[in-house]
Amino acid sequence: MTTEQLDRWNAQEAAAEAMSPIIGTLYREKGVTVLLHSRSLVNKSVISILRTHRFARQIEGEELSVDETLPFLRVLAELDLGPCKIDLGHLVTTYRADDRGLSIRDFTASVLVDVTNGNKAQPPGPKDVVLYGFGRIGRLVARLLIEKVGSGNGLNVRAVVVRRGGDGDLAKRASLLRRDSVHGQFNGTIKVDTDNDTIIANGNVIKFIYSDDPTTIDYTEYGIDDAILIDNTGKWRDREGLSQHLRPGIAKVVLTAPGKGDVPNIVHGVNHRSLDLSQRIFSCASCTTNAIVPPLKAMDDEYGIVRGHVETVHSFTNDQNLLDNYHSADRRGRSAPFNLVLTETGAASAVAKAMPDFKAKITGNSIRVPTPDVSVAILNLQLERETNKSEVLEYLRQVSLTGPLSRNLDYTAATDAVSSDFIGSRAASIIDANAAIVEGDTAILYVWYDNEFGYSCQVVRTVQYISGIEYPTYPRVDAIRESV
Repeated sequence: MTTEQLDRWNAQEAAAEAMSPIIGTLYREKGVTVLLHSRSLVNKSVISILRTHRFARQIEGEELSVDETLPFLRVLAELDLGPCKIDLGHLVTTYRADDRGLSIRDFTASVLVDVTNGNKAQPPGPKDVVLYGFGRIGRLVARLLIEKVGSGNGLNVRAVVVRRGGDGDLAKRASLLRRDSVHGQFNGTIKVDTDNDTIIANGNVIKFIYSDDPTTIDYTEYGIDDAILIDNTGKWRDREGLSQHLRPGIAKVVLTAPGKGDVPNIVHGVNHRSLDLSQRIFSCASCTTNAIVPPLKAMDDEYGIVRGHVETVHSFTNDQNLLDNYHSADRRGRSAPFNLVLTETGAASAVAKAMPDFKAKITGNSIRVPTPDVSVAILNLQLERETNKSEVLEYLRQVSLTGPLSRNLDYTAATDAVSSDFIGSRAASIIDANAAIVEGDTAILYVWYDNEFGYSCQVVRTVQYISGIEYPTYPRVDAIRESV
């Protein structure tokens, strides 16, 4: 590295260091989440901020410099902002395209007029959340909720309901939250208060309620009111079973598994805006459904899908046996670490629930493999019109960067990507550009997904929307075009 390159790097680090406290203050004091091309910059390290700027090369063909974004961020700190999401990347690119000759401050104020001064939204206040179950998904959802507490006006995990596991139960559960073999260390501090059955995680006091019967709990006794309960157990999947959670203090129930019967199955980014929010019971469907529905939606919107087959190569889960033993399901009793295990998936049939206007017939199967996390779905699609690989990939790349699916669908052009590269991905699914095969009216897409963490992010997004805490992202592209 030459002296000039090192000096440039140090200057970039200094700029990113200056950004970090501004981003934190905006989040904690005003409820403003700062994004960069749909990627949150809140609680990110200096290196992560720089890496996210570098990602902008996929959009503009050149790296977005912190020297460009920092002046906009400083203006945001000066404005009287209300709770919202602001995408610095979009802000910079729209400013470049604007021909009115405005200063950065005047331009920024003009595109954020809907969320400043007298127009700013008032935060709805903290929304209580109860986690029913504390397994793989429950603990990851807890991590995300603790991470997103911010000013205290968002989702606030108040309690966890579990069956008592014996002596030292609370300490063991705290240890599982603190350390994870797949997802690493908890980002923060955790204290255990056994006298009060509470865990204090980054200042959040979480009460542990020991029960194996949801109908016996009165949540108001713990100061919990109008809460959303997230059922991570999957023990009950229909309306009758899930209604047992509608106890004093609980307003709504969200299931982290496919719902049965008339329980609405939600895939955030695709059908969450069409929800009847007066309902009280919802499902976030499965991790695979959340992975395949966004790319299916994108492809159907642009090309039309006649029919398709989905094959998922899925990491093993707790539902399988470590060694051969009895299991109620076919094949799942065989040793998960030693075998490829053919099994069924309900994800293909669940597509119709998330996209009722989708007319194509989709079939599906699954192969469980000896990896602990991250899966890949192979979508073999017959399209209504012929196309080519470059057209399809450019379209999907743009969908992943802008528009309603940008938070849910990601894209990689890496030539040597493997499953472990996607551990911790917050997207519901990631298009693998180099693996795609497109010929005539046939498209075969390979879609990676972190079936634990990416799915947990979808769950939290859905809960934010249901609770009224999910705010729109600014600048609003359509409004900018009209003003210009």
